[in-house]
Amino acid sequence: MSDIQKIIVPDVGGDEVEVIELCVAVGDNIEADEGVVTVESDKASMDIPAPFEGEIVSLSVSVGDKIKEGDVIGEMKAAGGGSSDESSAEESSSDDASQEEAPKQEEAPKEESKSDAAPAASGTSEVIEVAVPDIGSDDEVDVIDVLVSVGDTIEKEDGLITLETDKATMDVPSTHAGTVKEVLISNGDKVKEGTVVIKLEIAGEGGSSESSSSASSSTEKAEKSEASSNEASSQQESAPKAEASSETIEVAVPDIGEDGEVDVIDVLVSAGDTVEKEDGLITLETDKATMDVPSTHAGTIKEVFIKTGDKVKQGTLVVKLETSGGETSAPASEKPAEAPKQEAPKKEASKQSSQQAESQNRSPVPPAPEAKSTGKAHASPSVRRVAREFGVDLTQVKGSGPKNRILKEDVQAYVKAELAKPKTAAASGNAPVGDNVLQIVPVKPVDHSKFGEIEEQKLSRIQKISGPFLHRNWATIPHVTQFDEADITDVEDFRKEQNAYHAKIKSGLKITPLVFVMKAVAKALEKYEVFNSSLSDDGESLIIKKFINIGIAVETPGGLVVPVIRDVNKKGIEELSRELIETSKKAREGKLKAADMQGGTFTISSLGGIGGTAFTPIVNAPEVAILGVSKSEMKPKWNGKEFEPRLMVPLSLSYDHRVIDGAVGARFSTEVAANLTDLRRIIL
Repeated sequence: MSDIQKIIVPDVGGDEVEVIELCVAVGDNIEADEGVVTVESDKASMDIPAPFEGEIVSLSVSVGDKIKEGDVIGEMKAAGGGSSDESSAEESSSDDASQEEAPKQEEAPKEESKSDAAPAASGTSEVIEVAVPDIGSDDEVDVIDVLVSVGDTIEKEDGLITLETDKATMDVPSTHAGTVKEVLISNGDKVKEGTVVIKLEIAGEGGSSESSSSASSSTEKAEKSEASSNEASSQQESAPKAEASSETIEVAVPDIGEDGEVDVIDVLVSAGDTVEKEDGLITLETDKATMDVPSTHAGTIKEVFIKTGDKVKQGTLVVKLETSGGETSAPASEKPAEAPKQEAPKKEASKQSSQQAESQNRSPVPPAPEAKSTGKAHASPSVRRVAREFGVDLTQVKGSGPKNRILKEDVQAYVKAELAKPKTAAASGNAPVGDNVLQIVPVKPVDHSKFGEIEEQKLSRIQKISGPFLHRNWATIPHVTQFDEADITDVEDFRKEQNAYHAKIKSGLKITPLVFVMKAVAKALEKYEVFNSSLSDDGESLIIKKFINIGIAVETPGGLVVPVIRDVNKKGIEELSRELIETSKKAREGKLKAADMQGGTFTISSLGGIGGTAFTPIVNAPEVAILGVSKSEMKPKWNGKEFEPRLMVPLSLSYDHRVIDGAVGARFSTEVAANLTDLRRIIL
C-alpha cells in the first residue's frame, strides 16, 4: 500500500465546527501533533493536529467549511515512508485475523486470571482522579497541550496538561506517581478548578504491572522482579511504623497577595534544622514589603528547595518537613529510590520556569520589527484568536516560546511596538523607540565623573520595585492638589492631657496627632463617598467601598511602605493608637505581611515630625485620593476682635481629577479641617 494516509477529524466535542484558519499548505513538512487547521465551536477554538510527522499532500477543506468527527480534511505522506510498512503489516494481520481469533479466545481466560491476581500482587493499587488545582482564575482557561497519554508511567509533580491564562502559561502537575488509565482532556478544551484531567492508577510498593510483565519474560527479569518485590515487602513492613510515629509534609508559599513571582532575599533554614509552627522559612520581598513565609507545622527540615535569589509565587514548594513525633524509617528507605526519579522533573521544571521568566523579562519582538514573512506561524488557538482581534499577521511576529512558538505576550509586544513607532521615526534622530508609549525623549547618558569626584550608591530593593509604580501613578493619573490648613490647638491640648493621664497610670499608651487626623478623614469619607472609591477596570463606572481602611505611609530603612489600618471609622482613639504603634514597629522591622498592606481605600502621608510647609503626594492607585500632612506651626489668627496664637497644621490633598471635581475636593479638604478643629464633629 501507499504511504499516503488520510487526516481524519478527531472528537471535537460537538456536532459540527467551523474551519477558521488553514495552518498549513500543500507541500509543507510538519511535525506530529502540529496544527493542520484551526476550528471554532460555540465553546472554544482548537487545532486539528497532524497524526504523524510528514508532508501535506492535499487539503480538502477551506476556511468557512463545516466539519465533524470522522471527516477527512486532507492527506499526508509519512516522513521516511515508514507508514507503508505499517500498512502492509496491518494487511497481513487482517488476512490472518480469522486464524488468530481462536488462539486469542483461548488466551482470554489466562488474561483474566492475571488481572484477578494483580490486586494480590500490588496489594495497594487504586485508581484516582486528578483534577485541576487552584490556578488563580475563576474563569475557564484554554488547554494548549496534553502532555500524557493512556499507559504512560508518571512521577509525582510531572506535568499532565499545559494551560494558558491571560497572565501566564502553566502545567497542571500530577498529585501522585502511577500509570495513566484514562485522559479526559484534549487540546482546545476549556477547564477550571476542579475539572478532572486524568484517571491515574497509583502503583503499589511492589508494582503489579512490573510483576506480571516479568512473569512472561526471561529468567533474569524474573529474578530482578523477585528481588524488587522482596525489597518492596520490607518497605511495606516498615511503613506502618513510620506512619504511626511521624509524617513528612510539603510546605509551600501561601497567598502573598501578588499575582506574579517575588524575590527570595533570604533562606532562614537548612536541612536538619528543627522549627516550630509559624517559624520563618524564607524571606520574600514584594513591591510593598518584606515578609517571611512561616512553617505550617513544627518538625525537622528534611529538604530545602529554595535558595537566595530565586523567584517564587503562591504554591511554590519551599521545604519538606518531618513533623514532630518520632523517627521515620519509611521516608528514609524510599528516598534513595525516589530521589533520582524526582530530580529530573525538578530540574526540568526549574529550567522551564527560568525560560518563562526570561521570555517575560525581555522584549519578545524588536522595537521596529521588519515586515518579513516567515511562511507559517506556530501558535495556539487562543493566541491566534488574540491576533485576529488585533488584526495581527502572525507571520510578522517573532515567537519567544519553545521551538519559536508565538506566545500571547509576543502578540501584545508586537502591537505595543507598532503603536509606539513614531510616524516620523526615519526623519528624526531624537524620536523615541521601543516600548516608550508616552513618546518621551530619553535623557542622554552623562559621564558625571568628568566634572569631579562621584560615588555610586545602589537603590534599595523597595525603591527599585516601587519606583515604576510611582512613575505609573504620576504619569497616568491626572493629579490635582488642594492646599488647606486646620486649627488643631484644642486637639493638641486634649492629646497632651490624655498622654499625661496614661503616663500617670503607666498604661504605656502614647497618642500621636496622626490618630486624630485618621479619625477626621474617616468621618469625611463617610460624608463624601467618592473619595472612598476606585475606577472600574474599563473606566466606565465607580466602585464605592462601604468600608474605610486607611493606609499610613511609614518610612523604613529600606524605603517607604504603606500598611493599612482597617475600619478606622469603627475604632476609638486609644484602640487606633495601639494598632498604629504596633503596625509602625512591624514595618520598620520588616515583619509586615502582604495582608497588612492590602485593602486600603485612602492613604495618609505625614511629614509632620520632619518639617516642611506643603507637598504634593502621589495618589496610590487604585485609590483616588491621598492626604499629605506637614509640620504644625503657631500662627496669629484673627478671632473677630484681635489676633491670637493658634496651632495650625498644613494639609495637602491630592486626588484623581477623572473622578473628583475641584469643588468636591475643596469641600472634602474643608470637612477634614473642620473635624480636626472641633473633635465634637467626629461623634455626630
